[in-house]
Amino acid sequence: MDGIEFEELINTLQNNGENERIEAKQTTNSLGKSFLQTVSAFSNEPGLGGGYLVLGLAKNSSDQPPYYSTSGIADPERLQSEVVTVCRQCFNMPIRPSVEVLLHRDIPLLLVYIPEAEPHDKPVYIQSEGIDKGTFRRIGPTDQKCTRDDLNYLYQQRSRKKHDETLVENASFEDFDPQTIKAYRQMRKEVCETAEELNYNDEDLLRSLSVLVPYRGGIYPTVAGLVLFGKAMALRRLFPMSTRVDYILIEGREWVPDPEKRYHATEMREGLVTLIPRLMLNVMADIPQAFVLRDDEIYRKDNPLIPRKAIREAICNALMHRDYTCNQPVQVRRYANRIEFANAGYSLKPEEELGLPGSITRNDKIASVLHEINMAETKGSGIRAMRDLMREANLTTPLIESNRGSNQFTLTFLTHHLFDKKDIEWLGHFKNHSLSSEEARSLIVVREMGAITNADYRTINCVDTLIASAHLRRLRDLGLLEQKGRGNATYYVPTPKMLTPEQTPCISSLPEGIAPHTNPLSEGITPHTTLLSEEFLGLDQALREEIQQIGKRTPPTAIRGIIRQLCSVRPFKPSELSQLLKRNHRYLRDNYLTPMVEAGELELVFPSNLAHPQQAYKVKKP
Repeated sequence: MDGIEFEELINTLQNNGENERIEAKQTTNSLGKSFLQTVSAFSNEPGLGGGYLVLGLAKNSSDQPPYYSTSGIADPERLQSEVVTVCRQCFNMPIRPSVEVLLHRDIPLLLVYIPEAEPHDKPVYIQSEGIDKGTFRRIGPTDQKCTRDDLNYLYQQRSRKKHDETLVENASFEDFDPQTIKAYRQMRKEVCETAEELNYNDEDLLRSLSVLVPYRGGIYPTVAGLVLFGKAMALRRLFPMSTRVDYILIEGREWVPDPEKRYHATEMREGLVTLIPRLMLNVMADIPQAFVLRDDEIYRKDNPLIPRKAIREAICNALMHRDYTCNQPVQVRRYANRIEFANAGYSLKPEEELGLPGSITRNDKIASVLHEINMAETKGSGIRAMRDLMREANLTTPLIESNRGSNQFTLTFLTHHLFDKKDIEWLGHFKNHSLSSEEARSLIVVREMGAITNADYRTINCVDTLIASAHLRRLRDLGLLEQKGRGNATYYVPTPKMLTPEQTPCISSLPEGIAPHTNPLSEGITPHTTLLSEEFLGLDQALREEIQQIGKRTPPTAIRGIIRQLCSVRPFKPSELSQLLKRNHRYLRDNYLTPMVEAGELELVFPSNLAHPQQAYKVKKP
């Protein structure tokens, strides 16, 4: 096994369901086809490190934990032998699992660990099905049959060469930007004035960095070389999307796809050596400043609300670890209450290990060059540094979403202090619930973000999975949060009771240790706007009047018409529609939203992830 404790596996399954590394099966007498598919998936998934199967657990029908009951194994010794035999004989290459019989509440279970195959052994497929039908990848908690693109990707991994080391044979030394190389020299000199490569000419300098490489009598740039030092024209020609950065300023707190009114975007495309400082300037210019006047000083200092170093680490993380094989730009999205850094390329480190020492880089050459000029670190301390800096500034620690299925990584900074005076007053509404400081902190995050997951709770409060699950369920049972999704896709959204509390505030009843934060910037931050605010919705008078006239006997055709009007203004979440239309959330979904999607009247904002915390409906374009 690779170090995860058995009881930890069971607790994870019972409280959060299956995930990308853990699968439960009821198998009691013999192994089925799904077992073979999971073995193939765990063996093939790049960077996953293999996975665990727990045999002898039966799924419960309830949507609430615990998700499994212990059915046990009838003949553990025989089934253990069958697992080993099947793994050896049923695939195109022998699989060597680790198999243990373990007791859970005195009932025998079989714990099987399937290691990830070496790159040169992939793809691993079921022999009887053939490579086209019998090869699987592990995407989230599911086994997905490999497409032709998946198979090509697995074959490409056999070379062991990272993508950023790939030669670009239709490029030349002329595609490097002399000014970017000059900027590198200046930065490198500040770090190490006696660095030997500073004495080389430009071509030899690039060769010493292994970003300009001789091949078959010629000399060619690598992907890393062009990404770091390329001219804007060359990057547009060779990598039109994968080297672009979009800096987007968005009005309000929600994404609204209206380029004329709702956001302003700036496109940037140049070598990372100069792109990172320029992007830093743009982002920092839009972050509010707080003035500080210390007792022993006579001049005020302006400090950004979010620490400069935290912003730098976030930018470098997105650009250094992005997947440059994906044709999509990095996006830095500045909302009224947060900044999001989104890039292609899920984290190669497991999410629970982010912030721990040790780095796994997707682009070794790019990381090495950025490290030499002090733009990035390669020891795995970037996430930890951001968390520490945000805590010191009395801000929520960065929220991280790494999605292997969609190959996306998103890091979010909330520009809101924990806790300012208005937060204290708002939390006072819940004095009768005896909130802990962790629970209070999570309510602030939910109010700002609109949703929270178990991983978010763990991040902002530094607790383990079981404690996070227990606290979130308590807030749900108190009526402050509503649970959505199931198992590993579970998340929580605020209820009307949380957003519009009716109790009289009582500041003195807050959890011990919470005190108002007096940073001057906090005075301009107001609680989350209620969903029914006309200013927030931006609706015209006629539509508002139609909504106000809705009653229990309003005809379904009228309800559908109002839904179409609302979703043509902007995407609406089910919770928002439920409040506006005075209909039960589930009733609205089953009788209106889902049928309208099937009829082509509406479409989902995130069709590939039905359980997305920000899922919403919009009018389908003709």
